[in-house]
Amino acid sequence: MRACEPDRRRNEGGARRSDGGFVAVETAVALPALVMFAMALVWALLVAAAQIQCVDAARIGARAAARQDPDGAVVELARAAAPRGAEVTVAREGDRVRVVVVARPPVLGRLAFDLREEAVAVVEGTVGDGVTGVPEGMKGGGVVGPVEGMTGDGVTGLVEGMTRDGVTGFVEAVP
Repeated sequence: MRACEPDRRRNEGGARRSDGGFVAVETAVALPALVMFAMALVWALLVAAAQIQCVDAARIGARAAARQDPDGAVVELARAAAPRGAEVTVAREGDRVRVVVVARPPVLGRLAFDLREEAVAVVEGTVGDGVTGVPEGMKGGGVVGPVEGMTGDGVTGLVEGMTRDGVTGFVEAVP
């Protein structure tokens, strides 16, 4: 039966037809597209990593500024954690500090967008003065002695209804 079937590899004139060239052309067209797609994925991962570095740098800077470190030291700490070439600004607004980190995207830095992250923190010295004295309205000695009706040293034990301020560990004023 095979003899009766037409040879699919031959054209109507009887000459052999070759499909091998189509595979080479398809590969030549598809391969650059796949390479470009892979490069775009790698670039997206680099941008995501740089954004995470900006977040970390802003948080580190805000923590340092909240401890009332000098602005120069805050900028250096944030730049150490930020992507290369990032701009770091520190602004103090009352009892809050704001650190902004702006960086260009890696590899294709000429694109029309920046990576930007900011962090805000409360300055630690404005929360309470438990180290140098007794918070206003509080009986006892905060760090140096127990509060009336309280067991412990004023930092490790709490009277029912009292809370810590969450930043320095000193108890809030008793009503």
